[in-house]
Amino acid sequence: MTTTAHTPRPTNRSPGMTYQDILDTDTRAVPEVLRLTGAEDVGPLEIPIDWYLSRDIYEQEKRRIWRRRWQVACREEDIPEVGDTWVYDVADLSILIVRSAPATISGFYNACLHRGRALRDFAGHTNDIQCPFHGFSWSLDGTPKRYPCDWDFTHIDPKEFHLPEVRTGTWGGFVFINPDPDAEPLTDFVAELDRHFARWPLEQRYKSVHVAKVINANWKLAQEAFMESYHTITTHPELLPSLGDANSQYDAFGNFSRAISPSAFPSPHITRELTEQEILDGATLKWDDEEPMLIVPDGAAARPVLAAALREQFRPSIGNGVDELCDAEMVDAIYYSVYPNLHPWGGYSTLINYRFRPYQDDHQRSVMECMYLAPFSGERPPAAAVHWLSDDENWLAAPELGLLANVFQQDMINLENMHRGLRNNQRKKTILGRYQELKIRHFYSIYRDDMQLD
Repeated sequence: MTTTAHTPRPTNRSPGMTYQDILDTDTRAVPEVLRLTGAEDVGPLEIPIDWYLSRDIYEQEKRRIWRRRWQVACREEDIPEVGDTWVYDVADLSILIVRSAPATISGFYNACLHRGRALRDFAGHTNDIQCPFHGFSWSLDGTPKRYPCDWDFTHIDPKEFHLPEVRTGTWGGFVFINPDPDAEPLTDFVAELDRHFARWPLEQRYKSVHVAKVINANWKLAQEAFMESYHTITTHPELLPSLGDANSQYDAFGNFSRAISPSAFPSPHITRELTEQEILDGATLKWDDEEPMLIVPDGAAARPVLAAALREQFRPSIGNGVDELCDAEMVDAIYYSVYPNLHPWGGYSTLINYRFRPYQDDHQRSVMECMYLAPFSGERPPAAAVHWLSDDENWLAAPELGLLANVFQQDMINLENMHRGLRNNQRKKTILGRYQELKIRHFYSIYRDDMQLD
């Protein structure tokens, strides 16, 4: 067990143990990354509702965020072979991602230079990039290759007919793009993330699940629901016996933020004393009429029992390195938000990664995606295809999400009603908690600067 001296508790914290106090009870050495603390008071406390509802604000987002910021387009394993392609759409921007050489990933504006037709409508393999309309084609590196009836296009200068490119880069197995040629290098943008994810390298995982759904809510509003545990007490009360929602730690670091919510640890909102078995049953989402998945031995505690079980679950894919992972890495929700819209999770309690983006050119609709990134041993398994849920389907129609599908559906009911409710907000602004909604405040501290808003 490790022991660390902590600074005095700030006054605006929930009663009970802090997350750092909980770490002191761990059965393994706790890594430095979990002991780090970031800024705890950053960003606005009120958000004008126009930032969600205004078409003018959305038009500014297209210019100042989606055409200027690094953002995830796909996973490297989505395009493993030369000639594999992926179409990334955000707002009115469409980028064609191409594995143009074994170690080269290119990004082109998805428009034919002849009459403007989108070059590709969906992912897939190709030997060249050919427009489906008239057959103008380019090599995988974007150089012009052929155009039917070339005798009628002698005025084309091949040197000026290269497909326009965007900048690309990779981190954690993700393919990033940036349309701004003057943007900071991706290595600078993600530099501190490397330190945080050194023990949980996402590039050594594969995409085992990918579910997407169009929702009737602004993209910022949608992702806010996944940036705090404050809503657990009302939206997910079944989790309270096993989730220290108000014991969560929130930190801001540069262009990303982090929250850590302890699992197999009861919420301070629970007023009665729970047995360790009840706590463990809650952590495994056991229903009342089901047999326990795990048994807590006499005198043992739920957290180390669950951590030990998860070590054995991951041993075949991680190897004996699991023995060095602390309880917190195995059981706690360690969820990051990378500006503007990527939400990767650390540790091993869940394998979630979220992404949120505007849908087509509609500021009142967005795409929510949930990917599971699983460790593996041996040959990399193929990446899961995207399972698009229809408008008539809810998250329970994606059984591959497992027990979390019900949790996502509970959130979804809130999101669309939140967007609808904003139109009737007579204060014309929302209000944020100082600490538990710190990640949202941090997002808007960057957003406000990007958008040059007061």
